[in-house]
Amino acid sequence: MEVDLSQYDNTDYDPGAGWLKKTVWYFVSALIFETAFFPVYSLKRYLLSLFGAAVGRGVVIKPKVKIKYPWFIQIGDHVWIGEKVWIDNLTWVRLGPNCCISQGACMITGNHDYSDPQFGLIVKEIVLEEGAWIGARACVFPGVRVGPQAVITGGSILTEDALASGIYQGNPARWIKERRVTSTHEETTGADCAE
Repeated sequence: MEVDLSQYDNTDYDPGAGWLKKTVWYFVSALIFETAFFPVYSLKRYLLSLFGAAVGRGVVIKPKVKIKYPWFIQIGDHVWIGEKVWIDNLTWVRLGPNCCISQGACMITGNHDYSDPQFGLIVKEIVLEEGAWIGARACVFPGVRVGPQAVITGGSILTEDALASGIYQGNPARWIKERRVTSTHEETTGADCAE
């Protein structure tokens, strides 16, 4: 058989909100989150909470961030989300405290079954545990758990779980060494992700 996209049917998928809420969020996202003109973090935190997100204290959300459905996101205390991050959360994305998602990174919770002629939709949650860092332009794919203090280096593609304190690099991302966090900044892994 061959793929026939005219037969695609995702009516089993529940987006977690009705058309009105999704429409209002679309405009709020376009006017406040996906633009460079509203850098006020407190307003963004408030709006995410208003739409059902669980948002911790001290969360930094830089300009041009796209979040598909805020009612499917949990953000812990002091999380940083850099410019042009794309969180395509068709289901839950859970960000533990002190996580950093750098500029241009993406988190994708949806995929398609390539063995299905109807190209069936598959959705799986993503979890970043405390202190995880997703580097600039890295991608995290459906069903992945990033362990505490793990680092996914810039441009890497993570398709499997990352162990605690591991540094992962490449496409697909593989463990390369252990992350050591020191008080003297002995490890140099690049610029501050929120700048």
